[in-house]
Amino acid sequence: MKFFNVKHALLLALSFWACHGVAQDVKNYPNRSVKLVVPFTAGSTVDVLGRAIGEELQAEFNQPFVVDNRAGASTLLAAKLVAAAPADGYTLLFPTVTTLSLGPQLMAAPGFDPFKDVSMIARLGLTNFFLVVTPSFPARNMKEWIELIRKNPGKYSYGSSGSGSPQHIFMELLKKDLNLDIVHIPYKGSNSSMMDLLSGKVQMAFLDGTLAIPHLKTEKLFTVGTSMAKRTVLIPSVPTIADTVPGFDWSGWIAFAGPPNMPSSVVDLLAEKIRRFQATPAYTTLLNKAAMEPSEPMTPAMTSEFVKKEYKRWTPVIAASGAAVD
Repeated sequence: MKFFNVKHALLLALSFWACHGVAQDVKNYPNRSVKLVVPFTAGSTVDVLGRAIGEELQAEFNQPFVVDNRAGASTLLAAKLVAAAPADGYTLLFPTVTTLSLGPQLMAAPGFDPFKDVSMIARLGLTNFFLVVTPSFPARNMKEWIELIRKNPGKYSYGSSGSGSPQHIFMELLKKDLNLDIVHIPYKGSNSSMMDLLSGKVQMAFLDGTLAIPHLKTEKLFTVGTSMAKRTVLIPSVPTIADTVPGFDWSGWIAFAGPPNMPSSVVDLLAEKIRRFQATPAYTTLLNKAAMEPSEPMTPAMTSEFVKKEYKRWTPVIAASGAAVD
């Protein structure tokens, strides 16, 4: 009987301290600087969004939230850095579709598991891509675009920011679905591809809004459609590719996450702060600035499920594209 009482008391004590520890996680978090790892260079869409969220969280918690740009290895350099960090919520990540859906499947040895090596916090927004053409390309809508390429197999080329990028895979999807012959010219990043696109060395490309919209306004480029099936809020007059190619519905996305096994109390606290920010006019303005589409707020569990579904959705597409990253 005495043994039972001691054991029972010990279990109660352990339970108390476990619960107390979780409460302390929230009560004391954060009590020092938090690092926000962005897997892209300064000035990129993810960087703009990450810095704005950092400023919001800094104001909420009265602690520094400092951006650390770690581009490389198809965003997995940053992902692996965060995955190896202590699971205390002081090193966080802004993963994208490349980080959690494309990169791990494109690399033979990614060294990062998108299901085990991360704690999902929230989905932040969606990226719609504009299929743009040069002024000298004689097509101004998807029907004309398809007809012209079919009449001239192998004549035209498109640029992308690299093999295995969303821009590459989107175009390969169209080529496969419509039986088109377009030459792929991969570049090391968006800057080089933009230079050749604007000079006419390549005739077309998929671009996100930050790159496309300024040139659409000046008519240095024209768009024939967007990658998402729902019309973009950025330029609602632009038709979707799906209007001509039913079922074509693809986007990029940005999320918020931390190392694996983060305390659920800290995850939930950060998720709630993000959810409240997403409900404000300031967040809508931020999305417009980053040329992103709004998306329904998600709980951490919903975000994890979304990532799993996206990973599975991209698997056959990646295989069909033949894309790979060394």
